[in-house]
Amino acid sequence: MGRFDLQEIEDAYANFRAVAAECGASGKWDAWADLFTEDAVYYEHLYGTFTGREAIRTWITTTMAEPINREMTEFPADWWVIDAERDRVICAVWNRMADIGDGEVHQAINWSRLDYAGDGLWSYEEDIYNVDEFAAMIKGYLAAKRSQQS
Repeated sequence: MGRFDLQEIEDAYANFRAVAAECGASGKWDAWADLFTEDAVYYEHLYGTFTGREAIRTWITTTMAEPINREMTEFPADWWVIDAERDRVICAVWNRMADIGDGEVHQAINWSRLDYAGDGLWSYEEDIYNVDEFAAMIKGYLAAKRSQQS
């Protein structure tokens, strides 16, 4: 058995999803960074490893402020599993672009591991995704956006 009650982990992950939704909608990511412990580790396969809440904050606020990333506004979870023995959540999350009115949902998926540390905070996140799938999705999104503007 893990250190934390299953319900506590479920509640913390529900809050994690809610905060991600708020941050995606507002473009302000500080509240999301605040969900990590001060010594958390974030392993992002494209961008690298970030150690500490403030390093995570700097990375997420900078990255999500970049022009194309600002248009990634929703992050709905497709599915998740809670491993109560390891205080861990494994999930699949869609990275969805803003609706441009073309009738399509432009999105790509990533799989994440989150290690729960208690008090609603996470001590580790790792994101795994196919960079080529994200590139193709963004290319299609930009092409559709251009055709909408024509």
